[in-house]
Amino acid sequence: MVALLLSIMGIYFFVALGAFAKWRFKEELHERSLILISVYILQPFLTFWGLTSQPLDPGVFEAPAWYLLIVTLLFLAMLPISRKLFDDRKKRSIFLVSSLVGNTANLGIPLGIAIFGEASVPYTTMINLANVLFVNTVGIYIYSSGSFSPKESVMNVIKMPILWSALAAMAVNLAGIRIPDAIESNLKLGAYASIVVQLLLFGIYLAGVRVKHLDMKLLKAVGAVKFFILPGTAYAILQFSGLTPFIFSILLMELITPLAVANVNFAALFHCRPKDTAALVFVSSLFFLIYFALLWPFIQHL
Repeated sequence: MVALLLSIMGIYFFVALGAFAKWRFKEELHERSLILISVYILQPFLTFWGLTSQPLDPGVFEAPAWYLLIVTLLFLAMLPISRKLFDDRKKRSIFLVSSLVGNTANLGIPLGIAIFGEASVPYTTMINLANVLFVNTVGIYIYSSGSFSPKESVMNVIKMPILWSALAAMAVNLAGIRIPDAIESNLKLGAYASIVVQLLLFGIYLAGVRVKHLDMKLLKAVGAVKFFILPGTAYAILQFSGLTPFIFSILLMELITPLAVANVNFAALFHCRPKDTAALVFVSSLFFLIYFALLWPFIQHL
């Protein structure tokens, strides 16, 4: 449990640094420049490194397949509900995506190592890939549609370098091409830089969040889906999956991680109420600490 707490505190340390930097430098610090660097330059490094760091075992594809199935089914069920809950297109977009996109990388992977050991890494990495695939296709389209036309939203998806980086990495891995150590070291450097910059950006946006940015209706709707409806639906569906208790527990853990920082990045990139989104991510992250502590004994007994 100590290792788990240290992992979580280490993550929030960089968030705090981002907030401090914004408070200190104010308008001199331009967050949109960092977002462009993160999304279009650094995140492709993270994706490529993650998918080429070790050979892909066909057995690890089962968990991300279930992850995508559960998230996609719930997304489709939420579409008609979102139209009744929110008249504002941007709030509707935030509800549809942020509720389903968890922090499966920055928090999920170290959390998996702390709880289940390094044997969890292949599974958490592939589940994160499924999450990346969802947020960089459906997620980007929905966030973009809050401010852009359907055609422009589709083009915004196609222009995302992360997708092309993932396809290239999969091709390299499946072809059995080994990345030279010198190149892998640079890829790893870019990957870690991507994670740090994302956390800093989260802190930078949090520095500008005020109580007025906390939409209680949106908070309740997102929280209900993220922490209750999503894991409840997953638990019911996975009863029929035939997954081992080990993989079952890892998958459930990844599904209950708090809202991903990527939500803030894409909301900001496509002008979809980024401060509202940052407020949701922050509150969900705080709630997760209590929520996970209460749920942990149940996960242990799966």
